[in-house]
Amino acid sequence: MAGSRLSDYDVFLFRQGRHYRLYKHLGSFPEEGGTRFALWAPNAREVSVLCDSNGWTPGIAPLYSRGDGSGIWEGTVSGVSIGDLYKYGIKTGAGEWLQKGDPMAHRWETPPRSASMVWNVDHEWTDREWMESRGKRLPLDGPWSIYEVHLGSWRRRDGSFLSYREIAPMLADHVSQAGFTAVEFLPVMEHPFYGSWGYQVLGYFAPSGRYGSPEDFMYLVDYLHSRGIAVILDWVPSHFPSDAHGLARFDGTALYEHPDSRRGYHPQWTSCIFDYGRHEVRSFLISSAAFWLDMYHADGLRVDGVASMLYLDYCRERGEWEPNRYGGRENLEAVSFLRELNSEISRSFPDVVTVAEESTDWPRVTGPAHLGGLGFSMKWDMGWMHDTLSYFSRDPIHRPWHHEEITFGLWYAFSERFVLPVSHDEVVYGKRSLLSKMPGDQWRKKANLRLLLALMFVHPGKKLLFMGCEIGQWREWDHEVELDWALLDDPSHRGILRLVSDLNRLYREEDALHRDFDPDGFRWIDCSDRGQSVFAMMRPSGPRPVVGIFNCTPIPRTGYRIGLPSGGCWRELCNTDSNDYGGTGVGNLGGVSAEEVACHGLSFSVEMVLPPLGAIILAPEASLSDGRE
Repeated sequence: MAGSRLSDYDVFLFRQGRHYRLYKHLGSFPEEGGTRFALWAPNAREVSVLCDSNGWTPGIAPLYSRGDGSGIWEGTVSGVSIGDLYKYGIKTGAGEWLQKGDPMAHRWETPPRSASMVWNVDHEWTDREWMESRGKRLPLDGPWSIYEVHLGSWRRRDGSFLSYREIAPMLADHVSQAGFTAVEFLPVMEHPFYGSWGYQVLGYFAPSGRYGSPEDFMYLVDYLHSRGIAVILDWVPSHFPSDAHGLARFDGTALYEHPDSRRGYHPQWTSCIFDYGRHEVRSFLISSAAFWLDMYHADGLRVDGVASMLYLDYCRERGEWEPNRYGGRENLEAVSFLRELNSEISRSFPDVVTVAEESTDWPRVTGPAHLGGLGFSMKWDMGWMHDTLSYFSRDPIHRPWHHEEITFGLWYAFSERFVLPVSHDEVVYGKRSLLSKMPGDQWRKKANLRLLLALMFVHPGKKLLFMGCEIGQWREWDHEVELDWALLDDPSHRGILRLVSDLNRLYREEDALHRDFDPDGFRWIDCSDRGQSVFAMMRPSGPRPVVGIFNCTPIPRTGYRIGLPSGGCWRELCNTDSNDYGGTGVGNLGGVSAEEVACHGLSFSVEMVLPPLGAIILAPEASLSDGRE
C-alpha cells in the first residue's frame, strides 16, 4: 500500500508474533499535510478515523484494508496534525459502529476523557553516560535498594497533582537523602480509573496525562538518571479493563482477550485477560515492554500479576476453568509468552532488569528461559514479606512460639534471585501502615520498625520499600492524599529516615551485604535462641564480613555471647537503638573486642549488650584478609 509504514516483512513478523517494535509501524504518525494511521482490526467491516475535522462521523475519513489477510487497516487523513484528538470508528461484523481509542497511541486525553491524541514524542536526552554505563553502575549483583512510588500521592500541591517536571528534583533529592539506588513507579501507563493505582492499563504506549506530557515524563526519567538513580516501571500484561473505548472486544470480537471466558475474564479483578497464544497479541505486548525500555530509557520492568498468568485456575473454583492439553493447571501459552518476553529483553536490552511479582512456588522464575526457566532477573519474595510482617506484628511475648517465621525463609533464600518487598499492597485496605502494624506503645512501635528495617538490610535479597515507610507514616496509604511529610518535624521520625539512609549507605559500601544471590554469602551464627527471640547472622563474603544481631524483645540483654570468625576489634556499623534514630542509646560504646573463646562453631566470640528491640550490625575494624579462618 502506498505510503505504508509496514513492509511485507513487518506484516510477516507481526502475524508470527515476532514483531517487537510495533510502535514504529502501528498507530498515528504525523506527516506533512496530515497524519498516517495504521490499525489492527481483522474482523472489522469498515474503519474510519473520527476527529473534530469530520464531526466524529464514521465514513468520512476511512482507512483501507491491506488485503493481505493481516487485518491491518491504513490510510492518511489530511488536515489532522499533532495535538489533534481522534478515535477509530469500527464497524463490526454485526453492523454496529464502535468508538475505540488507539491501542498504540503515544498520548491520550486526561481521564475521564478518553480520546487518543496525535503526538510526535520529542525529547533531547542528556543521559548518554548513564545509559552507556548503567550495567556497570548497578549490575544484577549490585546494591539494588528500590523506593516504590505512586506519583499521584507522593507529594501534592494544595491537594492537586504535581507534574512530572515538578516532581523530578523533589523526588531525586529525597531518594538521594534516603540512599536508595532505584525508584520503582507504580504503573505510569495511561489508565482510566485513578483508583486502580495504574494497574488497570489501557494506554500501553503512553504515560498518564494526569501529570503532564510524554516529554515531561521523559524529563523525570532523565533527571533521575542525572542523579545516579535507576528507574523501574511497573508493567501490567496480566489483564486490562473492559472500558468501552479500550481493548475489550475491540473490533466486535474477542481480539486482545481470550475468547473463552474461562481464560479471558478475571473474576477477582473483573477485567479481561490477554490471549497469550495469539501471535499478534504477543507482538503487541512485547512491543509495549520494549517501548518503555527503548523510548523512555527505563532501567527495568516489574511485571505485575505473574502468578495470575501462570495458572488457569487462579481465583477460580472447580468447574470455572479448563485444564491445558496435558490435563494440568498451568497456562502453557502464558509460560511461553513470558519466556519469549524475557528472551527478547535480554537480547535487545542486556543491561536492564525484569522483576516478577510472583507469589507461588513456581520453579525457576529467575532461571534462564532457554533452560526451562521463565527468564526474569529477579523475583519478589512474597513469602519473606508475609512471614516477616506476621512476626513483627506479634507482641514480643508471643514471638518465641513463632521463631520460624524469621528462620524459614533462609531455607529457600537462594532458590531464586529474590527482592525483599515491603510494598504498597501491605499498607492499604485495612492492613495499616508499616509502623501501625507494630505492637506496643509509640516507642515500641518505632523500635520494632527500626529493628525490622535492619533485619531486612542484613537479610539476603535486594530491598524494596514503599514510600512513607521510610518516615514512619502512621496513616494507612491513601492514593487521594500526599504522604504525611510534617512527621519529619518530629525527631523520632527524622531518626527513622536517618536509619534508612545509614542502612542504604552500608548496603552500598559493604560488599558482603549486597552479595544477595550467593549461598556462600550467608551464614547463621545462631538461629536457635527461641526463648530470648534473638537472631544472629553473618554475611561472610567480600573484603570483610558483616554480622547482624537482632534482639526481638524489649528486654536489654547484657553479657550476651556471640561467636565471631576472628578476634580483635569489631566496630558497630549500626545500632538501631542509637539516640540518633530515636532510641534509648543502649549499646557497646561503638565497638566490641572479640576473644579466643569458641562459640557457635566459631573460634572467637564476644560478650556484648543487646539493646531492647534493637539490632547491632558489626564488622571487623580492619579487613580479615590475613586473619580469617
